[in-house]
Amino acid sequence: MSRIRVLIGTALVAGALMSVPATAMAKAGDVVRTGSCSGSADWKLKVSPDNGRWEVEFEVDSNRVGQTWRVKIRDNGVLRYNRLRTTTAPSGSFTAHKFMRNMAGTDNIVARARNIRSGQTCVARLGV
Repeated sequence: MSRIRVLIGTALVAGALMSVPATAMAKAGDVVRTGSCSGSADWKLKVSPDNGRWEVEFEVDSNRVGQTWRVKIRDNGVLRYNRLRTTTAPSGSFTAHKFMRNMAGTDNIVARARNIRSGQTCVARLGV
């Protein structure tokens, strides 16, 4: 009987930790958004202040290793990042990383990824 209680308690704690929003796990000043792509992949966009710049991290997780994606990141409509990225083991994900100048006013950051083979798309938007 006590073994069942331990298993139930463990499951409850694990469920509680999994329900913590991504913004709660970010460090002070970080802004994090998550979402789903047009297929089965998910994305996460994190923007962090860094000495007058923005550190932008755009992650796509498809759970499939070896997929090639075209990734573009724009700041107020200006293309700042344009590269091919490939999902890697063990998770089947990639992260695009870019430092950008913090412009006057709101920076509207749009990160977009398109799977070269399947055409699946991921679009993340964030205003900071």
